[in-house]
Amino acid sequence: MHIEQSILNKVNEWLTPTFDEATRNAIEEMMTSAPKELEESFYKNLEFGTGGMRGVMGVGTNRINKYTLGKNTQGLSDYLHKSFPNEQLKVAIAYDCRHNSDTLAKVVADVFSANGIKVYLFSDMRPTPELSFAVRYLNCHAGIVLTASHNPPEYNGYKVYWQDGGQLVPPQDAEIIKVIEDLKYSEIKFEANNDLIEYIDTEVDEAFAKSTVENASFNTPTEAKANLKIVYTSLHGTSIKAIPNVLAKAGYTDVNIVPEQAEPNGDFPTVVSPNPEEPEALSMAIALAEKIGADIVVGTDPDSDRLGVAVRDLDGKIKLLNGNQTMVIMTAFLLEQWKRADKFKGNEFIGSTIVSTPMMLELAAAYDVECKVGLTGFKWIAKFIKDFPNQKFVGGGEESFGYMVGDAVRDKDAVAAILLVSEIAAQAKASGSSLYQELLNLYIDFGFYKESLISITKKGIEGANEIKQMMIDLRENPPKEINGQRVICIEDYQASKGKDFMNNEEFEIHIPKSNVLIYYLEDGSKICARPSGTEPKIKFYFSVNGVLDSIENAESVEKELDNKIAGIISAMKLN
Repeated sequence: MHIEQSILNKVNEWLTPTFDEATRNAIEEMMTSAPKELEESFYKNLEFGTGGMRGVMGVGTNRINKYTLGKNTQGLSDYLHKSFPNEQLKVAIAYDCRHNSDTLAKVVADVFSANGIKVYLFSDMRPTPELSFAVRYLNCHAGIVLTASHNPPEYNGYKVYWQDGGQLVPPQDAEIIKVIEDLKYSEIKFEANNDLIEYIDTEVDEAFAKSTVENASFNTPTEAKANLKIVYTSLHGTSIKAIPNVLAKAGYTDVNIVPEQAEPNGDFPTVVSPNPEEPEALSMAIALAEKIGADIVVGTDPDSDRLGVAVRDLDGKIKLLNGNQTMVIMTAFLLEQWKRADKFKGNEFIGSTIVSTPMMLELAAAYDVECKVGLTGFKWIAKFIKDFPNQKFVGGGEESFGYMVGDAVRDKDAVAAILLVSEIAAQAKASGSSLYQELLNLYIDFGFYKESLISITKKGIEGANEIKQMMIDLRENPPKEINGQRVICIEDYQASKGKDFMNNEEFEIHIPKSNVLIYYLEDGSKICARPSGTEPKIKFYFSVNGVLDSIENAESVEKELDNKIAGIISAMKLN
């Protein structure tokens, strides 16, 4: 097969003595026996997306390996020295359960230390939110976590956090990427200064647990906690290092761990995908809940930033909630607790994203707080906290099963969120209600909002081009109606412009540019199209709503809303 010269130039660079013998041998093997794989490994450089840098592990510029991560770390080291001259620089590093995460974390620590930077390296895998907490707890200038979140086993990744404990955001991300791109691989300093590497564990663990219990506990009676039967699964990931301890410290005594999934394992052997967004991922936990009569099922993805929640519905059957539902339940509870405690001073806000449920805006209006809406990715919610220091963050989330309780952690945090949802469930049960019934009460008060997501995977070079073309078509030939409903407004976040067709007016969008399109229909439905920043996918988000006048009608209204979503999907030829 023919391979572009630009790709061959990169291949030849990786065959020089700058790279170790094993890497060179692997490339030579691909050249003779797997030219397509060679092309995929070198046709581009791995890019930072919505959740940092993720990719398949292997050799090449488009793969996660010691050289691509070493180059990132060298560039970040140079940038830190320039940003904080004459300071003793400090960074914290954590890693998850994935293959090679521990060795890659040590490579990253070595490069930082070789550049005269003090490193706090966790001695074993830890949840991602604990890294965010540790950055501020240890007064670090930056933090790194080696994780690919819920991606398949062959992936790993590299997320960068700044002084505030939040992920990198513009303009710093672009500035750092420029420094990295300008570096040569031969400039990476791999020789560690071990005097600058300090291993951390128990002290930070205890501080993180204490902070979580303080932030996510709300005066739930001891008896109510004891009376809540919880099933919990870590899906072979890192949350096993924190969640059982936090729930125990908070007073929850009936926590039943799924034994087959408790052992960290980068192969995730009992699930198709270790993603609590996928119903299959929690099937073993739900089976255990049915067996022992549990009230609630909670589970996390491998790095413990996302949570899945399943609860008993009105008929006593276990029902998996989606990310928008858990976000609404938790936000409404937090707002009510703040109101009861008379904590509102007029400067509070909650956070959400442009692809999440519009119901968050309804909740904010009811409690007279602001709802700040940002791009997809939790770094934007964390950025609100940094950008508005005179306002107080209550809580916030995004549809992809992430939530943040208060501002102690500046990233989505399944540890605190699972404690919070346990508090809500325990209090609801103690008052003769249930978590699901509380959700339906919110739908009666604010409207029944139902959301759905379709994710279309397109792998490799061809897939990337297909996704690009789909977005071009949606921009250049937008539909005038969808499923019998007029399109009344289109927002294009790449062009930073919107068009209101009802009033024939154009308007500016004051949110950073992103490759997202949103269509609004005349019946209040909302459709978003967004290529993923970290996976070879294009995602379509649907939100519809209706009126719920009583809990008894919930099932029929939900069926109507499901049919409306199915009609939209069919009309857009996405099924």
